[in-house]
Amino acid sequence: MIFFLTRLSRLLGRRLLGWRLPLAVLVGVFLTSWLAMALVEPAGSGIAAPGNYWWYFVVTAATVGYGDFFPVSAAGHVVGTYVIVGGIVTLTLLFTRLADYLQSARGKRLRGVVALDLSEHVVVLGYTPGRTERMLAELAAEGRTRIALCAWDDVPQNPVPEQPAVSFVRGDLAHVDVMTRAGVARARTVVVDGRDDNETLAIVVAVDHANPRVHVVAALRDLGRRESLRYVNPRIACVQWHMPTLITEEAADPGLTEVYTDLMSAGGHGNTYSLRLPAGHGFGTFGACQVHLGETYGATVLAVRDEGGLTVSPPWGRPMAAGTTLYYVATRRILGRELAGAR
Repeated sequence: MIFFLTRLSRLLGRRLLGWRLPLAVLVGVFLTSWLAMALVEPAGSGIAAPGNYWWYFVVTAATVGYGDFFPVSAAGHVVGTYVIVGGIVTLTLLFTRLADYLQSARGKRLRGVVALDLSEHVVVLGYTPGRTERMLAELAAEGRTRIALCAWDDVPQNPVPEQPAVSFVRGDLAHVDVMTRAGVARARTVVVDGRDDNETLAIVVAVDHANPRVHVVAALRDLGRRESLRYVNPRIACVQWHMPTLITEEAADPGLTEVYTDLMSAGGHGNTYSLRLPAGHGFGTFGACQVHLGETYGATVLAVRDEGGLTVSPPWGRPMAAGTTLYYVATRRILGRELAGAR
């Protein structure tokens, strides 16, 4: 009997693929055992009745055996043994196929050869050991961003399998196949971190072709190349390559690099300044100081420093002693004497 089932499995294995093999064995055992049971069991047992046999087959093949139906003849016991062995063979084939499928699917995901089912995600095109891991950790820090990491073929498998938010794609980063598998057409942000500026330009062209509306952050060694990238798309955000933290901030919050550039530029619309609050300034709290500087000078206080140290964005109820240093953004420098007696 076992020899027969083994030969049957081999025969079906050559002709049937995938999940059809366990199903074929199950159907074959069911039909042959039902026919055999109907031939060897006496008519009064009722086990071979259509309404009963399917139930008997399920509980017997699964080795549960409730005992509500059972064969009464010696030949029927042999058929029952055949059903048990057939059930074990079927379950073995099923679980083997399931394990193979899961292992194959996981292997394909690790090797980056499957298409990703993602949308509104961040695509990172380019991989540099150490640097990219830090960028990915920052992008995933808030726990609300799915990331597609794309690397060249010299990276054999996902370098960060321990990060569940990161999926992996491998291939030619400037090819439409990678754009498709990474879901660039459905992404909200694409970070291009090429091995050099020429490669970055080539990848940006491919990204713009796949999704001209996506927010693109390009890391450049030479910011003088930004005009070349903006020929492709004037909305591309170009960031200095050696500032990975700024790259991830721009990816998470589009437009931040423009704000930083304006703040750090002497000719920007708003510059950063500091001043020490004079005696008799009249501000009881940080909130009162913030409101006065905003209404009077169009300024925004970013941080304060007192004896307790530096505090960025302090609470509005914080007391403001004379001598406290304010760090603020404004179109001009505010002099300390202008705040004397202010309310």
